[in-house]
Amino acid sequence: MIKTTLLFFATALAEIIGCFLPWLWLRRGASIWLLLPAGLSLAVFVWLLTLHPAASGRVYAAYGGVYVMTALLWLRVVDGVKLSVYDWLGAGIALCGMLIIVAGWNRA
Repeated sequence: MIKTTLLFFATALAEIIGCFLPWLWLRRGASIWLLLPAGLSLAVFVWLLTLHPAASGRVYAAYGGVYVMTALLWLRVVDGVKLSVYDWLGAGIALCGMLIIVAGWNRA
């Protein structure tokens, strides 16, 4: 379970970085060269999704919970936005959903 969760967090970071870099280019006037590492990051994201042992739909459903938590942590650390109790509560619930789905992978 820990290995799967860490793999999901790495997957989420790859996706967020792959989307954040083009956002910097489009919205903040950063260099167009950021699209190269963005594309690489998104390729890593897709590859990481293939490393999970469950059917793709289950992987995507479980990944969503970790993505929510990772995106909020990104919001706090990178964007410097203070998270509310509702942010933390929602992320915790989403993460619990991921754990429930992953716990059932071998039972389906």
